[in-house]
Amino acid sequence: MNKITQLFNIKYPIVQGGMIWNSGYKLASAVSNAGGLGLIGAGSMYPEVLREHIQKCKKATDKPFGVNIPMLYPNIEEIMNIVAEEGVKIVFTSAGNPKTWTSFLKEKGITVVHVVSSSVFALKAQEAGVDAVVAEGFEAGGHNGREETTTLTLIPMVKEKIKIPLIAAGGIATGRGMLAAMILGADGVQVGSRFAASVESSAHNNFKETIVNTQEGGTQLTLKELAPVRLVKNKFFHDVQALYEKCPSKEDLVELLGRARAKKGMFEGDLEEGELEIGQISGLIHEILPVEQIVKQMIAEFEVASKEKATFEF
Repeated sequence: MNKITQLFNIKYPIVQGGMIWNSGYKLASAVSNAGGLGLIGAGSMYPEVLREHIQKCKKATDKPFGVNIPMLYPNIEEIMNIVAEEGVKIVFTSAGNPKTWTSFLKEKGITVVHVVSSSVFALKAQEAGVDAVVAEGFEAGGHNGREETTTLTLIPMVKEKIKIPLIAAGGIATGRGMLAAMILGADGVQVGSRFAASVESSAHNNFKETIVNTQEGGTQLTLKELAPVRLVKNKFFHDVQALYEKCPSKEDLVELLGRARAKKGMFEGDLEEGELEIGQISGLIHEILPVEQIVKQMIAEFEVASKEKATFEF
């Protein structure tokens, strides 16, 4: 057992990212049943929908699972209370100050992990009393840190600064990627895009097929004035780029973005007008597979790569 498997009482140090419109109870329970840690993505759920998913997840797995909560949502207090009421034991927080809710959660006996994009924020999370941090490089899909630090450099820099367990995220979808992250200093990995393209993901099949078909260079970080987000280069993305040519104001960008773009793209399957959030690693994802098979493949490749590493000579 390593620090992450001990912390969460799981078999493998693999955490499923709590991705909006992808991470319902079916995905979370499947990852937990396969030996990792599944996370319900609260970011795209109304409070009572979240409660329903937590209750269904409890019935679908007897293994540990958690909830990912972006703290920028207006109904955050109601969400936190639901998590506590339903007896959730693990919470990943993001997009906010970890000091705000860590004490509340810890008092309820909940293990708290915070997602960061820099060693500075990792230290602040450690000072706030979290049990571990996820350090996410800007290869990742969805919303990203403004620093644009890659996973390859971020993980060892964070490792140098903190004493609590470290989970690497951003550009990890294979066993070799998992091994590389752990050699750099991570105790475990968080995987998003690979699980988004799984049978159990709650995303629309159109979006899953898009992940499989996205090639190297098919995503880009944009909308930095609002909240940096990595998107597939579809019609909506190109509309954003065309607007940038006119030197838009922040209000112009907000108007173009509108409401529910992510839901339209990832959950409803509108590949033209929707916001399609996925990581650069999508270029290495070639099939939509069941979660159990994804985890088995990652672990098998990790073990083979570990043995190969042991034979390196210089």
